[in-house]
Amino acid sequence: MVELTTINSMTLKVEAQTVRDAIDEQKDGIFANLKELVSFNSPRGEAGNREAAAWVKEAFEKFGVDMTAHETSDGTLALVGTRAGEEGAPEVLLYSHYDVVPAGDPEKWDSDPFTLTERDGRWYGRGAADCKGNVAAHLAVLQAVEKLGGTRCNLRIVIEGSEEVGGEGLDSLIDAHPELFKADIICIVDAGNSKVGVPTLTSSLRGGGQMDITIKTMASPAHSGEFGGPAPDATFALIRTLNSLRDEDGFVTIDGLDNTVTWEGLQYSAEDFAKDASVLEGVDIIAGDKGTVSDQLWSRVAVSVTGFSSTPVEDAVNAVPNIARARVNFRVPEKMDAQEVAEKLEAHVRAHVPFNAQCEIEMSEVSQPFSAKLDGPAITLLEESLSAAYNGTEVVKVGMGGSIPLTTKLQELYPDSEIALYGVEEPAANIHSPNESVDPEEIYAIATAEALLLLSL
Repeated sequence: MVELTTINSMTLKVEAQTVRDAIDEQKDGIFANLKELVSFNSPRGEAGNREAAAWVKEAFEKFGVDMTAHETSDGTLALVGTRAGEEGAPEVLLYSHYDVVPAGDPEKWDSDPFTLTERDGRWYGRGAADCKGNVAAHLAVLQAVEKLGGTRCNLRIVIEGSEEVGGEGLDSLIDAHPELFKADIICIVDAGNSKVGVPTLTSSLRGGGQMDITIKTMASPAHSGEFGGPAPDATFALIRTLNSLRDEDGFVTIDGLDNTVTWEGLQYSAEDFAKDASVLEGVDIIAGDKGTVSDQLWSRVAVSVTGFSSTPVEDAVNAVPNIARARVNFRVPEKMDAQEVAEKLEAHVRAHVPFNAQCEIEMSEVSQPFSAKLDGPAITLLEESLSAAYNGTEVVKVGMGGSIPLTTKLQELYPDSEIALYGVEEPAANIHSPNESVDPEEIYAIATAEALLLLSL
């Protein structure tokens, strides 16, 4: 690996406008590539997952990348490619993923989720931003770099197919073949700007996990006329248990955990958050004297009930439920241990179950948070590249509420590598929801910045 501290005088060697012109020449091609990628319904387990992998492999091979498809432990393909540069030049790894979350009910979309559709200056479709828009940006970068004389860098390309379900397949591949992921600079392109047009580097990611809770109170449902009142209602017991995880103002509280840490960096205004999260008019967000939006997103444990099941309303009969289940997603900020949080969360839930009801808990997907080191020479050059790509706008550094377990794994494996997180997924993209979209200007600018980095190293 290159000793990057010896080349800390790096600076941009190509004019940003020259690179932007090379990207702008591809606008029709970028749309066409993304349209093809979006057409694949590619959650893990769907036929489109393998179809998208085949398309990605062929697309990168057109630029001289030697792509190998690795069958992973979770039944997806991880595509790992290399393209040799000059001997002694830095190794740069570019990462994205081709899998998506399910599109859900098509009636909630304003256009077909698998047909890239332009409306009001944005491109709509499942995966348009997360993360197929980033894959399209990588392809545009390779074409621009080739047009402008090439890069000295030794490239590694990693495009996986199971990130949205935890990336366990890629993790197992890293364990088996860590040499495939060795690089001086690791660009995790599965993030985005704090706002459209504001170049952003992600300074931290939350870890977290899933907790499935099952409450049982009786061998079978009990007639509400005969037994309602004294009969221990499992649904009520679960609701009361979940309610114990928030105080009277809605702030998350877990027994034995200090969840009052404040965020000292750039603040996310309550107004912007409400707009970005599509909060309905008149509905309050959870913020105030006990904590700002930024505190809760980037410095505190968050708990969300992402699934709940008892008797469906349409199947309701006059009976007291005997069983109820919930899935709780929890997020853990940097400087906290995710396993310790999981243990305290489980202990809290067990302590707050009423009626001495039976409680079963299953933990899964527990991952540690990530803290980026943003003062290295390569990331400094990337910061300069991002600013130039956005016409001199100052780069901001903020936390990101999501989790990418790959980052912590690679940081542990290669502690001397510089790891950068950026991408096209700004808040208006509405990722994981109906009407996901990408601003094409974000693709063009991010591709310009990444090409500047490769041309200047």
